[in-house]
Amino acid sequence: MTGDYPAAAASLAEAIEVFRDLGNLPGQAYARNHLGLVQQEAGDYSAAAASHRLALALARDAGDRLAEAVSLTDLGLVQKLTCDYPAAAASYQQALPLLRRSGSKFDEADALCELGAVRRLTGDYAAAAADERQALDLFRQLGDRLGQAWALDELGMVQQMTGDYPAAAASLAEAIEVFRDLGSRHGLAVALNNLGELSFRTSATQQARSHHSRALAIARGIGAPLEEARALEGIGRSLLHQDPAEASTHLRHALQIYQHIGAPGARRVQDTLDDHGL
Repeated sequence: MTGDYPAAAASLAEAIEVFRDLGNLPGQAYARNHLGLVQQEAGDYSAAAASHRLALALARDAGDRLAEAVSLTDLGLVQKLTCDYPAAAASYQQALPLLRRSGSKFDEADALCELGAVRRLTGDYAAAAADERQALDLFRQLGDRLGQAWALDELGMVQQMTGDYPAAAASLAEAIEVFRDLGSRHGLAVALNNLGELSFRTSATQQARSHHSRALAIARGIGAPLEEARALEGIGRSLLHQDPAEASTHLRHALQIYQHIGAPGARRVQDTLDDHGL
């Protein structure tokens, strides 16, 4: 997605009406899933979950197993973003057998990539790395560069968590290059924030601030509140020892956004403010 969320949502709403008039249940399911993805990137997780659940019901009513699997995968993403990791893992694990039976390699790769992310977030790094490498292989076989970039981004995060910082930097740099080439501003904001976190972890605070500042400009330009909050948090964290007052300003702004969209980062930022007496 390029980031024009209102226009995308309006187009999808029109498509849903057309499919409804035609009595096309699978078409409605796919259009509602796409609408849910737009709502996710715009930070409206409640609306996104509702869209994906309705898409799932439509797909099951139509007996369309591929649409059902895609709905489960997209619902899993919302569950991941709201930290309902057991539900997210269950959604992906339900989707994968359906995808493999349908022969949809792209959607299988997408589900593996997201399942790997959930496993990373729950600390199962070996399984996460295996999922991401399998997803990356499938995306490469398909020639899907955007999918490769997302798998590389996630693999970079796994490598960061296991302490393989050179490999993490290489994976994230490759992801950033592809996102930039393809014009995926949302992907670029995500990967820049991830690279900023890696730079901070390796004590390169000025580089971290630079990466997060670039992510912040992109996130604000496309209206992506989660990445805006992550960027503000990263900038604030990098300023804690250099300029506590400025750090507090950025962290409190991040906290407001996290709270507004119901994202779990709010607790982490509040802890940082409390720990530093800000």
